[in-house]
Amino acid sequence: MSSLNLKARLPLTYLPDAKILLAAVLYYLSAVLAHSLAFSATSVLPAWPPSGVGFALIILLGRSSWPGIAIGALLANLMGYWNTLNLDQTTIISLSSAIALGLTLESVTGYFFVKRWIKDDYPFKKTKDTFRFLFVALLITLIGSFTGTLTLYMNGILTEELFVESGLRWWVGSVVGILLFTPFILSVAQKRTFSFTTNKGIEGGIFAVCILGFSLLARSGYFNGTLLSSLPYLVIPFLLWLAFRFDLLAAMAVVLATSLLFILFTIQGIGPFLQAQANDSMLLLQIFISVISISTLVVSATVAERSAAQAQLKVFNQNLEEIVQNRTKELNEEIETRKAAEDKLVNTNKELSKRNTELDNFVYSVSHDLRAPIASVLGLINLAKKDDDLQMKNVYLEKINKSAVQQDNFIREILDQSRNSRLELRKEEIQFEPLIQETFDQLAFATTTGTPVEKIITVKQSNAFYNDRWRLKVILNNVISNAIRYRNGRDPVIKINVDIQDHKALLEIEDNGRGIPAEHLEKVCQMFYRATDDGAGSGLGLYIVKEVTEKLQGKIDIASEDGKWTRVTLEIPEFQ
Repeated sequence: MSSLNLKARLPLTYLPDAKILLAAVLYYLSAVLAHSLAFSATSVLPAWPPSGVGFALIILLGRSSWPGIAIGALLANLMGYWNTLNLDQTTIISLSSAIALGLTLESVTGYFFVKRWIKDDYPFKKTKDTFRFLFVALLITLIGSFTGTLTLYMNGILTEELFVESGLRWWVGSVVGILLFTPFILSVAQKRTFSFTTNKGIEGGIFAVCILGFSLLARSGYFNGTLLSSLPYLVIPFLLWLAFRFDLLAAMAVVLATSLLFILFTIQGIGPFLQAQANDSMLLLQIFISVISISTLVVSATVAERSAAQAQLKVFNQNLEEIVQNRTKELNEEIETRKAAEDKLVNTNKELSKRNTELDNFVYSVSHDLRAPIASVLGLINLAKKDDDLQMKNVYLEKINKSAVQQDNFIREILDQSRNSRLELRKEEIQFEPLIQETFDQLAFATTTGTPVEKIITVKQSNAFYNDRWRLKVILNNVISNAIRYRNGRDPVIKINVDIQDHKALLEIEDNGRGIPAEHLEKVCQMFYRATDDGAGSGLGLYIVKEVTEKLQGKIDIASEDGKWTRVTLEIPEFQ
């Protein structure tokens, strides 16, 4: 129990009184235990548990509990001296009060050292703090033992010859009391979670079997004397094992139980500590209890410190692993970012190289295709001026018109290409059947001579399809105008099939016209590439179709047989 827990269970008004009462009762009960362990042939006790109990209580309950320790010490001394000394009542009360004052000062001084020097209410987590606790125990017990011995000497109860000897015995008994009870009580007050594991259960079983085995061997006539003499040495490894494998509470509980058993055996005249003189037996017993207590405390503190270091190292490793993972993730992301940037740079370079090539071709073709119609028009005008034949003038006008239309188509195609590269995609609802019909209507006067084209249009569209309407119309216009321009002279047919499925538009435009020679199929989509020398086209139409299709993230495929047919297949995904 700690002072914090005590506050939660008691009203604040009664808290100081409750702490004082608890300290007084526990201190007095520990004194009763001490007197029950007294050797009959000596006036000094083998251990003084109240020193350990008082030291532990003032650490747990706080400095304000010192009146309870004083009351308990006063009652304990009155109980010890009331019927044993041939003194008047006033002397016994003053004598008991002085000794109680020294014992109280002993606990308060210990509290001061714990708070100011050790700075931990549970000084058994680190080996350094454990040794400090042992030093404090040796130091503060001098206060109680010196005060008590001096009080007895001043009242004539101790002679000058016995002053030093009695003081040492008192001091050793108080040290033993602190070594046994203070660590045990502080361990009990610690918050802990009890968890049973198979390994700990097996080890506990082994310990119990060993103790039982020693008990049975001790009853054997052959081993009885030997085991009893060597029993203190046999106990030490087991206590160290408990301190190493279990927590301090389990180890100190066994140390306390072992010490009390050895005290009882020695009082009854049996055991390995029995000597000819009672004081010698008691001193040998005190030395043994001190050794096993100190060894257990040091080993337990070392194990606790190592466990804490391992736990910190584990947390550090986990944090380090997390840092490494995060840094690795960041590096991977950075690598991916750099890779993406490099890929983008490569693609940009490729695009720039492509654009430079196209620009060179563009400059050349523009200078040729724009000037050629103008030169033709100028030449025809000069001829028309010189020729008075009206019929020839009409021929000249027709040719001028053809050159103007050719130049207009070329300019329109250049504008389409420019708009495709500059304008953002625009999502619109597409109905393919009216869009195709609108394209045919606009191309109705593209060619004024020749056999009319038969149109066979099949559209399978049950739901709305969303895409860029202007770009789709550019695709249809260029593909259909090529089919019309390069149709055969007898029964030209253009078949258009549209199938909308899985958020894709599959378009197939097929004609039975001149076709494209096989050697030109892979190049017809290049800028300004002409598969024929008739001068009807600019070489931009299919290039624009390819560029627009890629802009829509679609695919284009052109198949043809020279002199028979051409089929353009397009796959256009829907905008999501």
